[in-house]
Amino acid sequence: MGTAKADLIEKELKFRKWGDLLEYFPFRYLDKTKIHTISEITPDKQYIQLRGKITSIEVLGQQRQKRLVARFKDATGVLDLIWFQGISYIEKILKPGAEYLIFGKPGFYKGLANISHPEIEWISGKDISIANKFEPIYSSTEKLKSRGLDSKGIGILIKNIFNEISPEEIRDFIPPTVLKENNLIGRSQAIQFIHYPLHEEQIASAQFRLKFEEFFLIQMRLLKIKVGHKKNKGYLLEKLGFFFNDFYTHHLPFALTTAQKNVLREIRRDTLSGIQMNRLLQGDVGSGKTIVAFISLLIALDNDFQGCLMAPTEILAQQHFLSISEYATPLGLKVALLTGSVKGKTRKDILTHLADGTIHILLGTHALIEPAVIFKNLGMVIIDEQHRFGVEQRAKLWAKNEVPPHILVMTATPIPRTLAMTLYGDLDISVLDELPPGRKPIKTIHQYDSDRLKVFHFMKQEIAKGRQIYIVYPLIEESEKMDYKHLMDGYEAITNSFPRPQYEVSVMHGRLSAADKDFEMRRFARGESNIMVATTVIEVGVNIPNASVMIIESAERFGLSQLHQLRGRVGRGADQSYCILISDIKLTNEACKRLQTMVETNDGFVIAEVDMELRGPGDIEGTRQSGLLEMKIADLTRDKHILYQARTAAQKIIDSDEELMQAAHLPLRNHLEYLRHKTESHYSKIS
Repeated sequence: MGTAKADLIEKELKFRKWGDLLEYFPFRYLDKTKIHTISEITPDKQYIQLRGKITSIEVLGQQRQKRLVARFKDATGVLDLIWFQGISYIEKILKPGAEYLIFGKPGFYKGLANISHPEIEWISGKDISIANKFEPIYSSTEKLKSRGLDSKGIGILIKNIFNEISPEEIRDFIPPTVLKENNLIGRSQAIQFIHYPLHEEQIASAQFRLKFEEFFLIQMRLLKIKVGHKKNKGYLLEKLGFFFNDFYTHHLPFALTTAQKNVLREIRRDTLSGIQMNRLLQGDVGSGKTIVAFISLLIALDNDFQGCLMAPTEILAQQHFLSISEYATPLGLKVALLTGSVKGKTRKDILTHLADGTIHILLGTHALIEPAVIFKNLGMVIIDEQHRFGVEQRAKLWAKNEVPPHILVMTATPIPRTLAMTLYGDLDISVLDELPPGRKPIKTIHQYDSDRLKVFHFMKQEIAKGRQIYIVYPLIEESEKMDYKHLMDGYEAITNSFPRPQYEVSVMHGRLSAADKDFEMRRFARGESNIMVATTVIEVGVNIPNASVMIIESAERFGLSQLHQLRGRVGRGADQSYCILISDIKLTNEACKRLQTMVETNDGFVIAEVDMELRGPGDIEGTRQSGLLEMKIADLTRDKHILYQARTAAQKIIDSDEELMQAAHLPLRNHLEYLRHKTESHYSKIS
């Protein structure tokens, strides 16, 4: 085609070759396999195909109201065909008394059915069997449509390709054994069927094959990276010495759960293998990831290495610093905190003591990855809430020692199994799926704005028992677009209802200075204030065991994952804790589902699955950075069973032929190499 049009396609759809266009699949089909009658038209019919005669044609109205109306009739009734554009052209080609095949979306006006701008084909005396088909519908853009490349235009391009090539040119790279074991049709046939199906069975078999292929290639790439990881040399952490044994025997604050012990065994096995550990630790809110992280750091320290923990926010880094300092002090360990707000002599001293090995454990934010931060011997890196860091940021920690340190990435956002297999399939995954003993499940209650006085009464009862309360708002200041409660209004209302000196109210939001945040947080932690009015800056890492009530204002405005994270700020002590979701009475179906899910379950993995069903995998926090989720046809929510099937098939191949050197695997090897070059980055080996 011409250069201008080709450039436009490349800009709008990112296509360069005809192979790309063949993989531009229809998102739905118009069913033209059946001819209906006018009497079968109902308001719920999306599209319909009819056969009949035009009995009359007339032009009605003037100027902008002008329209062409043709009366169309079959044996069961009549309807109007209406055109508002191209009137003079349509009037010339329509023939009263002639027989037509029409297709369009029916509507009703004053009880009479009509179709605006139908597709219309003159069939008098013609064999119409060729018209009975499924017509593919392709996505387009406004710019493409302006150049004639709407769905039909794209369909013509694809038809031209099929006219130019032979089926043999669409080569298969999935090994024959995999095709047979999974009942897959060949690639050439699947591409043919997806664009030009004759019946629904062809659509189903083509979609299954192409979805399987998409998942299979992702899993093969991830498993190949995982195999590569297994070749990365890692430090041998052979000793369990003084630090581990003394802490485990004398200072462990509570008995570890079975899940925690299992995860520590997995970490121990990794660090004894001589291969760099790359492990993802998934743990629901309050499941005890921090203690697992600390014990992992002790294993490194017993082998004369240093450890570090990187968190996405200062509040979370400070919280980890407080927790880990408490564990480390009895062992005589030197722990330091490095964030953007650590300046001057303090910063200089930290860097000096880190380089000479005096500091055993460094905690901090992005400040840890700066070039000036040099370790004497870094052996264990822990990254918390890892989805908040970019690949490039995480990669910089790899370069802090000659041999890359062991890596443990943690998340308190439970990841649906399908998403974990797709995004983190190259990592070993550990799960903390039980809460420490003695924790009571948090009771979650949904209330409306009109119930606020009842909620205030409950708050006063809890404060009288010596408990503390969080109230979280979605906004800091008034927004013209969003009319729901904002923090400063809320703070004023709370201080009016809970006046000093009987009550003390703290406030926390992102615009406070680090010093003010620290002051407010310490005041609340010491029990000097009863209520913390905050934005979502307290979403992760804040650990106040005496806080037993979490109130979330405008709860309908929060995502499920965020609601679950906020709820996890309470329930940290032995007291019964509560989460109260306050919302407007007018709720969308999706908001209702979110709030209902929160009331029904505390299980973060159940919540994660519902979240993915509601939002789709592409919108789950942190996943947009991954090209893996830019799928052409497969869907993680609907096609879980195909993903599991594809993962099993990919694992079987890797187990039998890791380097894909067998003759049957060479086409697959070549295709994976092509994909690798197509999407190569400097960080392809870093999860």
